Amino acid sequence: MSAPPEPRTPAPHRDCPRAAIRRLDPILVDRIAAGEVVERPASAIKELVENAIDAGARAIEVTIEAGGRRLIRVVDDGIGMGADDLALAVERHATSKLPDGDLTRIGSLGFRGEALPSIGAVSRLSLVSRTADGEGVSLVVEAGVKGAVRPAPATRGTRIEVTDLFAATPARLKFLKSDRAETAAVAEVLRRLAVAQPGVRFTLRTESGSPTVFPAESEPGPAGLLRRLGSVLGPDFPANAVPLSMAREGLSLEGHVGLPTFHRGAASHVHFVVNGRPVRDRLLLGAVRGAYADTMSADRHPVLALFLACDPGLVDVNVHPAKTELRFRDPGLVRALVVSAIHEALRRAGARSGAAGPVAGSTRPERCASTASSTAGSVCEPGIRSGPALSGDGASPTRTTEDGPLVSETSPVFQAS
Repeated sequence: MSAPPEPRTPAPHRDCPRAAIRRLDPILVDRIAAGEVVERPASAIKELVENAIDAGARAIEVTIEAGGRRLIRVVDDGIGMGADDLALAVERHATSKLPDGDLTRIGSLGFRGEALPSIGAVSRLSLVSRTADGEGVSLVVEAGVKGAVRPAPATRGTRIEVTDLFAATPARLKFLKSDRAETAAVAEVLRRLAVAQPGVRFTLRTESGSPTVFPAESEPGPAGLLRRLGSVLGPDFPANAVPLSMAREGLSLEGHVGLPTFHRGAASHVHFVVNGRPVRDRLLLGAVRGAYADTMSADRHPVLALFLACDPGLVDVNVHPAKTELRFRDPGLVRALVVSAIHEALRRAGARSGAAGPVAGSTRPERCASTASSTAGSVCEPGIRSGPALSGDGASPTRTTEDGPLVSETSPVFQAS
């Protein structure tokens, strides 16, 4: 037998020079904070569009170049800002959205006052704004250095341009994906906000083709909401979805859920909106998965949009830098409500779902429910359409994938009204 190894002798301690603790430079602080708030162009656009919604905008136009790296432009018709507000808007932790300082009752989409200073710290940020009864003003922030507020011609609302994103932090550019992938992430952010805000018109302009437009739904209630969901989730969704409505102990849940025979290969078509805020919450995703467990194969995902309304004090939205995750005071109650409401909606539609496809839970249904329009064909096996499936001019077919129709920007789904 070999001798046991000798015990290791600890390495001698090396004296290191002790650095004095100091306050970081404010611009460096902003750049560190930007690493949490501005992860990619899509996250910057999310913050800017949420600010526009909080400002009462009814029409928001987003323009990007090079996936948002070269240019991000957000124009809204909200209440605008005067000179004093504009100067404060780019200061860290300056906001108009917490009038009483109560973080337990947040009613706006934004509330931290971090977005504009964080974006301005890693790019060139230009703002032009005007109130209904004021003069237009402008301000430029370049790599964290704020310029002076100057008069400028402007219409009511706010126009924000972000150029050369992450120019001040070149290392961050290496972690961005291709322009196409970043553009897709921006489009996904706008789709989720469009579901949450059906009364707002959203427009996305890119370097490729026609703009993506979600017209504002002037008709309140389920009918207008279902039209907006059809624009976002696809024209086949209204004919393959059932309404949902249930309330319990201060929680109100409404929306539309897809039949078990109408499904996708990824969870990107599952939308949750809590008090007007689009979220991606594990508790809610788990509740949906549990609700469909007996009627859908484990490798498929439903298509739905659920809107949960409750007292702001029952939910904490200040748990994630991107404000996409929540903490409920009673998570068990929320999960039970979601599962019960979906079960009840699908139970009411039992005969219809049974006639629409094969045995519930099968991975690839032979046939789904027909769409409302005979010209659109029927929703069939993933990747297959029966009947003609043409774009808006009737010239080019709509391509389909396993996750459903891949709609081009020339499709009527995205055409401006």
